[in-house]
Amino acid sequence: MAARTDGWNEGGRLLILLTAALLVMSATIIATTGSGIDGTRMLIRTTARSSLVLFAAAFMASALLRLRPAPATRWAMRNRRWFGLAFAFSHLLHLLAILWLFGVQADQAPPPPISTLVGGGLAYVFITLLAATSFDGAVGRLGAKNWQRLHKAGVWYIWLIFMVSYGRRAAVNPNYIPLALLLIAAAAIRFLPARRGAIA
Repeated sequence: MAARTDGWNEGGRLLILLTAALLVMSATIIATTGSGIDGTRMLIRTTARSSLVLFAAAFMASALLRLRPAPATRWAMRNRRWFGLAFAFSHLLHLLAILWLFGVQADQAPPPPISTLVGGGLAYVFITLLAATSFDGAVGRLGAKNWQRLHKAGVWYIWLIFMVSYGRRAAVNPNYIPLALLLIAAAAIRFLPARRGAIA
């Protein structure tokens, strides 16, 4: 089935809409809280949450379609690539905020531990690779099997990093429990079609 690209909420137009919303969100945070340590930390938290939502949309799209074919799930599947690219952009904003916090404001914010740098750094490597190979020509260059292996490993590693981050926070702060539950539900939904023999 050919992907529709004629609607305002389809294809590249959807990506433009999502990136514009992310930029407006970030600018609003800076305008209202400032670019100091408190405002930067709020921007980091907010872009982390927007990244999670966009990642979850791309992560679950195929499984939701197989579980329940409907206009909404078909739309999500058609636009899975664009949700993934919007996630990459959201996490780029997240990275820029982190660099600002620990670079320009290093005297007020101690650097994160090495384990966080390594784990998060590898996640960004995967995000870059997934974004760079999200277009049709990449399948031909990499080969279908290699492309599938890369994207499967990448999305599950990113899921793991989110799960460790939010799961650890949920253990001490109830505000993070819904985010951790979203990740658990996303993983469960991915496995449900496989148990029914419906997932590729």
